[in-house]
Amino acid sequence: MAKTNAVRLLERQGIGFELRAYEVDPDDLSAESVARKVGLPPEQVFKTLVARGETHGIWLAVVPGDCELDPKAMARVTGDKKVDTVPLREVEPLTGYVRGGVTALGCKKPYPVVLDETAELFEVISISAGARGLQILLSPADYIRAVGARVAAISRAKR
Repeated sequence: MAKTNAVRLLERQGIGFELRAYEVDPDDLSAESVARKVGLPPEQVFKTLVARGETHGIWLAVVPGDCELDPKAMARVTGDKKVDTVPLREVEPLTGYVRGGVTALGCKKPYPVVLDETAELFEVISISAGARGLQILLSPADYIRAVGARVAAISRAKR
């Protein structure tokens, strides 16, 4: 498997992890699909969303695969009055990653990260390794340390 910037960052920090490759379906990049392919429940596979607050700018919101970002909850955490996810066309220019491969590890800029509190319910969580078809499994504590994440309730059930 090819080394991504995310993998290199974890190796530099001496953080243990497991890589899991999966076959990419360009028509279904959903976290639920990825979860099935890597053999984990969707609530244990976390997706990284790019959000923008009207006052404090870009944030990365990391939420369970079976949920969506709660913009009001995210705004409370960031101190913004309003937070929305950015349009898809802005994701790659902001992060350096394509949809389905976005991760806070090795991002183009060191954006602040908020990890949904449900991550701490698991011994291991799965996040994108920075490329479609590759996931990193690591402890929530190691992920928090690697990206300097805040932990808060920022997700809600999908509507």
